[in-house]
Amino acid sequence: MTLNSYSLGIGDRFGQEGRSQLRALQLGAELGVHVTPVWNKSNREHIIIGSSPVDTRREADEAVSAAAWYAPYCVDADHIGLATVGRFLESSDFFTIDVADYIGATPDTEAAASYVRAMERFLGDLSIAGIPAPIRVDRSLLDKVARRYLSAVRAAGEVYRYVERERGAGTFVTEISLDEADEPQTPAELLFILAAISLERVPVQTIAPKFSGAFLKGVDYVGDVSRFAREFEEDLAVIAFAAKTFDLRRDLKLSVHSGSDKFSLYPEMHRALRKFNAGLHLKTAGTTWLEELLGLAEAGGEGLRAARHIYAESLRRYEELCKPYLSVISIDQFKLPSVKEVEAWNGLEYAAALRHDCSDRMYNRDFRQLLHVGYKVAAEMGPRFISLLQEHRSVIERNVTENLYRRHLLPLFVGEKHHQNLR
Repeated sequence: MTLNSYSLGIGDRFGQEGRSQLRALQLGAELGVHVTPVWNKSNREHIIIGSSPVDTRREADEAVSAAAWYAPYCVDADHIGLATVGRFLESSDFFTIDVADYIGATPDTEAAASYVRAMERFLGDLSIAGIPAPIRVDRSLLDKVARRYLSAVRAAGEVYRYVERERGAGTFVTEISLDEADEPQTPAELLFILAAISLERVPVQTIAPKFSGAFLKGVDYVGDVSRFAREFEEDLAVIAFAAKTFDLRRDLKLSVHSGSDKFSLYPEMHRALRKFNAGLHLKTAGTTWLEELLGLAEAGGEGLRAARHIYAESLRRYEELCKPYLSVISIDQFKLPSVKEVEAWNGLEYAAALRHDCSDRMYNRDFRQLLHVGYKVAAEMGPRFISLLQEHRSVIERNVTENLYRRHLLPLFVGEKHHQNLR
């Protein structure tokens, strides 16, 4: 299986927004930008919602049929390992292998020594097109990669070979996720991680490193944008070099996780993608659920009452809901509005507080982050919540499409100049 150069993880917590998300991609295609949609939903999200991977496949297939989408699309088994991959085999054709738990695990001594010997030919200064200064390759770098990442690469190989045995070679897309590591990988480390993946014979198509700075759920990047831009460019250069030098797929590309709402980064990413003629996979999973909540608030009546209830419960259960996401949220509890304050808001005020528009004085990034992880409360509402989504379809679909198209696809894949013209 192959992807377009650009692909987008369009996770959908409640499985209702496939058509409105595809509409955003269809608008992009009208501008000549072709993006492969990838429905992604993790095992944790399925457990919280009470859904199954088969439900995600059904949503994708039905949305594709209803929207007359004739281009490729995928369904991602998101952040799986050997313990969880089994339930995704039947319905998924994209597998994001999460190896975070194995990073830093002590590798087999002989395997590490063999890896270092295989990499000795690169010792010295290594020049890579697109990186201003040569990469200094010494034994300490090779030893560090072997010590920190070799066990993780071996774990990815185990999962890949299991899926290959069950599904057949060439029938699925493979991604390896390193983004939940404790520290970012340097471009030099990424190069030799890719070398290890090549030796493990995993035909990886997308790889998700951890970048410097914070990629928090549902809000903009926190960190030095210029530093990220340098890292991103150098990672693109490393991937192009690795694909030619090692036994890797030529269509290998970067994947950016928690990629929604990183508005300060999109212009830099767009310029780098154009400069290197490179592809990208971006995951935007949680954004859709927030746009549903926005739509319910704007609809007023029962929709607004449900939105207020979800916030009140999320605030009451703050510790419980935030605990699984502590590494990817940063909430100042003193800046969260009280339940009484939110009860006094009308629908437009609630939506303005939630919508990621920093120019609006009502916008509250802490309110947004808490609701991002509060989808469990909506799930517990069961059929009532789904019926509200159906009842207010038009306003919700408008928000979902607008967010994905104008705030994500245009600045990232089309570019700021065209983006400005379309505002």
